[in-house]
Amino acid sequence: MQKIKSLMARQGLRSPQESVHDLSPIENLRIPSKEELRESREEPTDPQAQQEIINSIEEVYFSNDSFDIVKYELERLPPVLSLQELEEYRDKLKQQQAAVSKKVADLILEKQPAYVEELERVTSLQTGLQLAAVICANGRRHLNIAKEGFTQASLGLLANQRKRQLLIGLLKSLRTIKTLQRTDVRLSEMLEEEDYPGAIQLCLECQKAASTFKHYSCISELNSKLQDTLEQIEEQLDVALSKICKNFDISHYTKVQQAYRLLGKTQTAMDQLHMHFTQAIHNTVFQVVLGYVELCAGNTDTKFQKLQYKDLCTHITSDSYIPCLADLCKALWEVMLSYYRTMQWHENHDQDETATVSSVSDGSNVIGTEENSFDRSYIKKKLEHGLSRIWQDVQLKVKTYLLGTDLSNFKYDDFIFVLDVISRLMQVGEEFCGSKSEVLQESIRKQSVNYFKTYHRTRLEELRMFLENETWELCPVKSSFSILQLHEFKFMEQSRSPSVSPSKQPASAISTAVTLFEQYCNGGNPFEIQADSKDDETEDVLASNGYESDEQEKSAYQEYDSDSDVPEELKRDYVDEQTGDAPMKSVSRETLRSRKRSDYNLNKVNAPILTNTTLNVVRLVGKYMQMMNILKPIAFDVIHFMSQLFDYYLYAVYTFFGRNDTFESTGLGLSSSRLRTTLNRIQESLIDLEVSGDPTGTLTAAEERKEKVPSPHLSHLVVLTSGNSLYGLAERVVATESLVFLAEQFEFLQPHLDAVMPAAKKPFLQQFYSQTVSTASELRKPVYWIVAAKAIDYEQMLLLMTNVKWDVKEIMSQHNVYVDALLKEFEEFNRRLNEVSKRVRIPLPVSNILWEHCIRLANRTLVEGYANVKKCSNEGRALMQLDFQQFLMKLEKLTDIRPIPDKEFVETYIKAYYLTENDMERWIKEHREYSTKHLTSC
Repeated sequence: MQKIKSLMARQGLRSPQESVHDLSPIENLRIPSKEELRESREEPTDPQAQQEIINSIEEVYFSNDSFDIVKYELERLPPVLSLQELEEYRDKLKQQQAAVSKKVADLILEKQPAYVEELERVTSLQTGLQLAAVICANGRRHLNIAKEGFTQASLGLLANQRKRQLLIGLLKSLRTIKTLQRTDVRLSEMLEEEDYPGAIQLCLECQKAASTFKHYSCISELNSKLQDTLEQIEEQLDVALSKICKNFDISHYTKVQQAYRLLGKTQTAMDQLHMHFTQAIHNTVFQVVLGYVELCAGNTDTKFQKLQYKDLCTHITSDSYIPCLADLCKALWEVMLSYYRTMQWHENHDQDETATVSSVSDGSNVIGTEENSFDRSYIKKKLEHGLSRIWQDVQLKVKTYLLGTDLSNFKYDDFIFVLDVISRLMQVGEEFCGSKSEVLQESIRKQSVNYFKTYHRTRLEELRMFLENETWELCPVKSSFSILQLHEFKFMEQSRSPSVSPSKQPASAISTAVTLFEQYCNGGNPFEIQADSKDDETEDVLASNGYESDEQEKSAYQEYDSDSDVPEELKRDYVDEQTGDAPMKSVSRETLRSRKRSDYNLNKVNAPILTNTTLNVVRLVGKYMQMMNILKPIAFDVIHFMSQLFDYYLYAVYTFFGRNDTFESTGLGLSSSRLRTTLNRIQESLIDLEVSGDPTGTLTAAEERKEKVPSPHLSHLVVLTSGNSLYGLAERVVATESLVFLAEQFEFLQPHLDAVMPAAKKPFLQQFYSQTVSTASELRKPVYWIVAAKAIDYEQMLLLMTNVKWDVKEIMSQHNVYVDALLKEFEEFNRRLNEVSKRVRIPLPVSNILWEHCIRLANRTLVEGYANVKKCSNEGRALMQLDFQQFLMKLEKLTDIRPIPDKEFVETYIKAYYLTENDMERWIKEHREYSTKHLTSC
């Protein structure tokens, strides 16, 4: 049946199951009779129609041989049977059966020749098998004959020879086994000598030999023992590998790597090495901190050993904080240096190995070379990846230590030392793996901002105390004085030298210098605490008595006497107008002398004018910059606090010497709008104007007040009401010029501040310089205006002018007495100015402002006096012009200021008397600088 199925399948027909769909099990097995075959052959059929009948057979008939056709057909019968339908269905099934039978018969007839041919092959095969049986029987017969032909003696001889060879081999094996038994002692010796490669090589050879003799029962125990020994060697190798983390030794590490290579575990060794480095970092920091905690605790209590590292850090005292930090960084440096040297070893080893392989590349060991290359690549990537991991662990450990103690009460030098250590550690991190150390920067930024707020608040209170106790005496410094000579600014000079701490060097200097790892690779530690050389140095900035030498002091006073500057003509009570041109030569001579000493400096070599308080502020600025230079992330906070130092100093000078509502109300624009804006801003943002805190105030208001400083008060030792001292002119000069000096130092430092200021905050710095620092010199006008207003008796001059008769009928040739009185006032002012200059150098801008203020006030007093005149003739107007010209001529001999301030103010006013009514109306509209009183008097 299966052959029929396969024949039908090859002919493209469906399977037999499909062909016998309607046949019962009995019919399925019945072979068509000869008559049926004959009838089927005689019956003319169309092959296409026959194929269609076969195709119409249901699929279920082709399922399998166990299919029950009868049951299937009976179950398909309808509930109501119809004979006609049954007969029709029966005929259909018979047609299908006939078609299948016809197809089967055709296939049988078609394959009959192949059957005959196959039957012939089977008959031939049977004949061949019979012949083979005969050959085998003959072979057995000949073998029996051969067996009977050999003698027992010859076979025995061969057996003995074979046994001899076996015994010789056994003797060799026993000797080898004896040697293997003795290898334990040698392996122990080699492990003690740390000859790990030799021990592993020996152990592997022994294992190889043991595997050769594994058929001996004694070898199984030896093999197990060798395996244990190998595992012991691996354990000792792991211990030896862990020692590399703290103290790298080239020869030691070379042996360890060779040993791991023999074991074929170079990659495993690298994984273990990184684990050991991580563990070394943890153990190192814990032991260092634990040592200091136990030392400070003063007992051997073991409770600290059970604490977590984070909790342990909180037990560090302030006294031991810095030494512990230094030791912590030194220990971590040793770990990182070992890692750095490990990487160096692998780089050098890879280069040597690559060169060796390239020189002996004959293609005989390609597979081994590829494996080695893969191992090298894996190790290189692992080491490079481990850099950032190790540095991250170091950062986290140091961060935990930093944040474990409140540093806000540390001394400045101690805190700077902490910053310097952390800055150097961050430089180590950058050289180690190119990291910007964000974790360390953030932690030290938190501590720095916290510390700096407390520190700055204390410094502002100290500054207020200094200002309130400042007598504004000159602090004698040399003419060559520079802030770079102060200890606090040494870091700016040291930054140019590559030998100083890298934390104090700019990035450009660091890039060209030797890295720390190269510098300390063979010994030393960058975190060694070195004695501060500042204690051994002295600041050579002070001068004796304000002079560079005694000779200069002596010569300074020889050039001056009380009346040497005053022309003889001005010493007379009455000055003849006709002789006004006579002393021109002396005037030019005096002018030359005046120009030589125009700033009243007594030849003090133009030493800077500053006070002890100024010097203290400058030192504070240096400390602030030093902190900012070490920790750039808080640059904005530091610069903001620096600006507050300058703001408070400026506000104090203005409050002490420049605030006077009476003079400010004159409307002369003594204080520029920029200066007034700056002063208002300082008062609102920095000055605490409330005497005592309001208990009902909000918490926010209390916090804001905490950021402010009370307004300073002038020391009672400073007298500003004495006319002999020109109303404290010396103190005023020292105060204002020290402020100008301070502003100049800020201008000098601007590039340095701009370099570290974050780009987003640079507008603040620019605004500070443009609106605050640049206004320092503008403070001179209101300060010196008070002196000028009091130094000369302008009221007396007005009284003298009221006594003058201005309605004269003839043109006068002699000026009035009030002019001489006014000139004598200026002469006295000049004398007192010289007296003050013996105490304090008066710079040229200051003397110019003083003279300008005095002359401006005198000219305005003249206009005021002329405006008070009730009756005046044209001849009287001419007399006014005569008086003013005489005043100008004599005044020009006293001062070098050109042009004379407000000269046109007076001349224009006098000439206005000659205008017609129409011109006068236009003149009044054009000249708004005159008051209403002045205009109504014209």
